[in-house]
Amino acid sequence: MGPNHAVVSQEEWLQARRSLLALEKEHSRLRDKINTQRQALPWVRLEKSYTFDTPEGPRTLAELFDGRGQLLVYHFMFGESWDAGCPSCSFLVDHFDGALPHLNHHDVTLVAASTAPLEKIEAYRQRMGWDFPWVSASGDFNGDFHVSFTPSEMAKDKVVYNFTEIDPKDAFEELPGLSAFYKDEDGTVYHTYSTYARGLEEMAGTLMLLDRAPRGRNERTNMDFVRRHDEYEDTPKRHACCD
Repeated sequence: MGPNHAVVSQEEWLQARRSLLALEKEHSRLRDKINTQRQALPWVRLEKSYTFDTPEGPRTLAELFDGRGQLLVYHFMFGESWDAGCPSCSFLVDHFDGALPHLNHHDVTLVAASTAPLEKIEAYRQRMGWDFPWVSASGDFNGDFHVSFTPSEMAKDKVVYNFTEIDPKDAFEELPGLSAFYKDEDGTVYHTYSTYARGLEEMAGTLMLLDRAPRGRNERTNMDFVRRHDEYEDTPKRHACCD
Protein backbone atom coordinates (compact mmCIF):
# COMPACT_ATOMS: atom_id res chain seq x y z
CA MET A 1 0.00 0.00 0.00
CA GLY A 2 1.39 3.40 -0.92
CA PRO A 3 1.55 6.38 1.44
CA ASN A 4 -1.72 8.07 2.26
CA HIS A 5 -0.21 11.42 1.39
CA ALA A 6 0.40 13.68 -1.57
CA VAL A 7 3.36 12.57 -3.69
CA VAL A 8 4.84 15.28 -5.93
CA SER A 9 7.91 16.09 -7.96
CA GLN A 10 11.10 17.38 -6.35
CA GLU A 11 10.40 20.86 -7.74
CA GLU A 12 6.91 20.93 -6.22
CA TRP A 13 8.28 19.65 -2.91
CA LEU A 14 10.89 22.43 -2.83
CA GLN A 15 8.21 25.05 -3.40
CA ALA A 16 6.10 23.67 -0.53
CA ARG A 17 9.14 23.34 1.72
CA ARG A 18 10.21 26.92 1.12
CA SER A 19 6.71 28.08 1.99
CA LEU A 20 6.89 26.14 5.26
CA LEU A 21 10.37 27.53 5.92
CA ALA A 22 8.97 31.04 5.92
CA LEU A 23 6.49 29.98 8.62
CA GLU A 24 9.22 28.22 10.60
CA LYS A 25 11.33 31.38 10.55
CA GLU A 26 8.33 33.37 11.75
CA HIS A 27 7.95 30.87 14.57
CA SER A 28 11.64 31.23 15.49
CA ARG A 29 11.32 35.01 15.63
CA LEU A 30 8.20 34.71 17.77
CA ARG A 31 10.01 32.30 20.11
CA ASP A 32 12.85 34.81 20.45
CA LYS A 33 10.31 37.52 21.27
CA ILE A 34 8.65 35.30 23.88
CA ASN A 35 12.02 34.49 25.44
CA THR A 36 12.86 38.18 25.66
CA GLN A 37 9.56 38.95 27.37
CA ARG A 38 10.01 35.96 29.69
CA GLN A 39 13.38 37.31 30.85
CA ALA A 40 11.78 40.73 31.37
CA LEU A 41 9.08 39.42 33.73
CA PRO A 42 9.10 41.03 37.20
CA TRP A 43 10.17 38.86 40.13
CA VAL A 44 8.46 38.07 43.43
CA ARG A 45 10.51 37.90 46.61
CA LEU A 46 9.69 34.72 48.52
CA GLU A 47 8.86 35.51 52.13
CA LYS A 48 7.74 31.96 52.98
CA SER A 49 10.25 29.29 53.97
CA TYR A 50 10.07 25.84 52.37
CA THR A 51 11.87 22.70 53.53
CA PHE A 52 12.41 19.54 51.48
CA ASP A 53 13.43 15.99 52.31
CA THR A 54 16.54 15.02 50.34
CA PRO A 55 18.96 12.07 50.44
CA GLU A 56 21.37 14.42 52.27
CA GLY A 57 18.77 15.41 54.87
CA PRO A 58 16.37 18.36 55.17
CA ARG A 59 17.16 21.26 52.84
CA THR A 60 15.59 24.68 52.39
CA LEU A 61 14.67 26.03 48.98
CA ALA A 62 17.73 28.29 49.14
CA GLU A 63 19.94 25.25 49.79
CA LEU A 64 18.55 23.43 46.74
CA PHE A 65 20.43 25.95 44.56
CA ASP A 66 23.55 23.94 45.48
CA GLY A 67 25.85 26.94 45.29
CA ARG A 68 24.44 28.31 42.03
CA GLY A 69 22.38 31.43 41.42
CA GLN A 70 19.50 29.95 39.44
CA LEU A 71 17.16 27.06 40.20
CA LEU A 72 14.62 25.21 38.06
CA VAL A 73 12.15 23.00 39.92
CA TYR A 74 10.14 20.49 37.94
CA HIS A 75 6.89 19.68 39.74
CA PHE A 76 6.77 15.92 39.14
CA MET A 77 3.37 14.22 39.52
CA PHE A 78 3.97 11.61 42.23
CA GLY A 79 1.41 11.69 45.04
CA GLU A 80 1.95 10.56 48.60
CA SER A 81 -0.09 7.37 48.16
CA TRP A 82 1.08 6.56 44.62
CA ASP A 83 3.25 3.53 43.92
CA ALA A 84 4.96 5.07 40.85
CA GLY A 85 5.47 8.42 39.18
CA CYS A 86 3.26 9.75 36.41
CA PRO A 87 4.13 8.19 33.00
CA SER A 88 4.06 11.57 31.21
CA CYS A 89 6.28 13.20 33.83
CA SER A 90 8.58 10.17 33.62
CA PHE A 91 8.77 10.63 29.86
CA LEU A 92 9.66 14.29 30.24
CA VAL A 93 12.35 13.85 32.89
CA ASP A 94 14.00 11.12 30.81
CA HIS A 95 15.54 14.16 29.08
CA PHE A 96 17.07 15.68 32.23
CA ASP A 97 20.26 13.75 32.96
CA GLY A 98 22.01 14.67 29.72
CA ALA A 99 21.22 18.35 30.28
CA LEU A 100 22.62 18.51 33.84
CA PRO A 101 26.30 19.22 33.09
CA HIS A 102 25.34 21.94 30.61
CA LEU A 103 22.87 23.58 33.00
CA ASN A 104 25.24 23.34 35.97
CA HIS A 105 28.06 24.91 33.95
CA HIS A 106 25.68 27.77 33.12
CA ASP A 107 24.87 28.51 36.81
CA VAL A 108 21.56 26.61 36.76
CA THR A 109 20.53 23.79 39.12
CA LEU A 110 17.69 21.51 38.03
CA VAL A 111 15.68 19.63 40.67
CA ALA A 112 12.46 17.61 40.58
CA ALA A 113 10.03 17.90 43.49
CA SER A 114 7.12 15.61 44.39
CA THR A 115 4.81 15.17 47.35
CA ALA A 116 5.64 11.45 47.55
CA PRO A 117 7.86 10.46 50.50
CA LEU A 118 11.56 10.28 49.81
CA GLU A 119 11.77 6.50 50.10
CA LYS A 120 9.23 6.10 47.28
CA ILE A 121 11.03 8.66 45.16
CA GLU A 122 14.38 6.92 45.64
CA ALA A 123 12.91 3.50 44.82
CA TYR A 124 11.31 4.82 41.63
CA ARG A 125 14.46 6.72 40.68
CA GLN A 126 16.47 3.49 40.99
CA ARG A 127 13.94 1.67 38.84
CA MET A 128 14.18 4.35 36.14
CA GLY A 129 17.95 4.76 36.35
CA TRP A 130 17.90 8.56 36.81
CA ASP A 131 20.61 10.68 38.42
CA PHE A 132 19.09 14.18 38.54
CA PRO A 133 18.31 15.65 42.00
CA TRP A 134 14.81 14.78 43.22
CA VAL A 135 13.35 15.89 46.54
CA SER A 136 10.21 15.32 48.55
CA ALA A 137 8.22 18.53 48.79
CA SER A 138 6.46 18.08 52.09
CA GLY A 139 4.39 20.99 53.33
CA ASP A 140 2.90 23.75 51.20
CA PHE A 141 5.39 24.07 48.35
CA ASN A 142 3.55 22.24 45.55
CA GLY A 143 0.22 23.54 46.79
CA ASP A 144 1.44 27.15 46.76
CA PHE A 145 2.59 26.67 43.18
CA HIS A 146 -0.79 25.18 42.21
CA VAL A 147 0.30 21.69 41.20
CA SER A 148 -0.97 19.69 44.20
CA PHE A 149 -4.53 19.81 45.49
CA THR A 150 -5.99 18.63 48.79
CA PRO A 151 -9.25 16.65 48.94
CA SER A 152 -11.04 19.76 50.22
CA GLU A 153 -9.74 21.77 47.25
CA MET A 154 -10.80 19.04 44.83
CA ALA A 155 -14.29 19.17 46.37
CA LYS A 156 -14.71 22.83 45.38
CA ASP A 157 -16.22 24.13 42.15
CA LYS A 158 -12.88 25.39 40.84
CA VAL A 159 -9.14 24.95 41.36
CA VAL A 160 -6.40 27.17 39.96
CA TYR A 161 -4.03 25.62 37.44
CA ASN A 162 -2.03 27.23 34.63
CA PHE A 163 -3.08 30.68 35.87
CA THR A 164 -6.78 30.03 35.37
CA GLU A 165 -9.67 28.41 37.22
CA ILE A 166 -10.59 24.92 36.05
CA ASP A 167 -13.16 22.35 37.05
CA PRO A 168 -11.61 19.80 39.46
CA LYS A 169 -13.21 17.10 37.29
CA ASP A 170 -10.68 18.10 34.60
CA ALA A 171 -7.77 17.92 37.03
CA PHE A 172 -5.94 15.40 39.22
CA GLU A 173 -4.68 15.70 42.77
CA GLU A 174 -1.25 16.25 41.20
CA LEU A 175 -0.43 18.17 38.00
CA PRO A 176 2.87 19.03 36.28
CA GLY A 177 4.73 22.31 36.13
CA LEU A 178 8.10 24.02 36.13
CA SER A 179 9.07 26.94 38.38
CA ALA A 180 12.19 29.11 38.18
CA PHE A 181 13.95 30.91 41.03
CA TYR A 182 16.88 33.28 41.48
CA LYS A 183 19.02 33.70 44.61
CA ASP A 184 20.89 36.88 45.48
CA GLU A 185 24.33 36.78 47.08
CA ASP A 186 22.67 37.64 50.40
CA GLY A 187 20.49 34.51 50.14
CA THR A 188 17.22 36.20 49.13
CA VAL A 189 15.19 33.96 46.83
CA TYR A 190 12.87 35.24 44.09
CA HIS A 191 10.23 33.41 42.07
CA THR A 192 10.81 34.45 38.45
CA TYR A 193 8.68 32.17 36.26
CA SER A 194 6.34 29.17 36.18
CA THR A 195 4.82 27.22 33.32
CA TYR A 196 2.33 24.37 33.18
CA ALA A 197 0.44 21.99 30.88
CA ARG A 198 1.61 22.26 27.24
CA GLY A 199 4.06 24.97 28.25
CA LEU A 200 6.28 22.06 29.30
CA GLU A 201 6.42 20.37 25.88
CA GLU A 202 9.61 22.05 24.67
CA MET A 203 11.48 20.39 27.55
CA ALA A 204 10.83 16.98 25.94
CA GLY A 205 13.21 16.66 23.01
CA THR A 206 11.51 13.44 21.89
CA LEU A 207 8.36 15.41 21.08
CA MET A 208 10.36 17.93 19.08
CA LEU A 209 11.93 15.08 17.09
CA LEU A 210 8.58 13.38 16.52
CA ASP A 211 7.18 16.66 15.21
CA ARG A 212 9.71 16.33 12.39
CA ALA A 213 9.04 12.65 11.66
CA PRO A 214 6.76 11.77 8.69
CA ARG A 215 3.77 10.95 10.90
CA GLY A 216 4.50 13.46 13.65
CA ARG A 217 3.29 12.44 17.08
CA ASN A 218 0.69 10.12 15.56
CA GLU A 219 -1.57 10.29 18.59
CA ARG A 220 -5.28 10.13 19.22
CA THR A 221 -5.13 12.29 22.35
CA ASN A 222 -2.26 14.34 23.72
CA MET A 223 0.73 12.03 24.44
CA ASP A 224 -1.40 8.89 24.54
CA PHE A 225 1.53 6.93 23.11
CA VAL A 226 3.82 7.65 26.06
CA ARG A 227 4.84 4.87 28.45
CA ARG A 228 7.46 4.66 31.16
CA HIS A 229 10.66 3.75 29.35
CA ASP A 230 10.76 0.28 30.92
CA GLU A 231 7.16 -0.51 29.92
CA TYR A 232 7.41 -0.42 26.13
CA GLU A 233 7.16 -3.70 24.28
CA ASP A 234 10.44 -4.99 22.89
CA THR A 235 9.21 -4.85 19.32
CA PRO A 236 7.79 -1.50 18.21
CA LYS A 237 4.47 -1.69 16.45
CA ARG A 238 3.20 0.38 13.57
CA HIS A 239 0.72 2.94 14.89
CA ALA A 240 -2.24 3.03 12.54
CA CYS A 241 -4.25 5.89 14.02
CA CYS A 242 -3.19 8.32 11.31
CA ASP A 243 -2.54 5.92 8.40
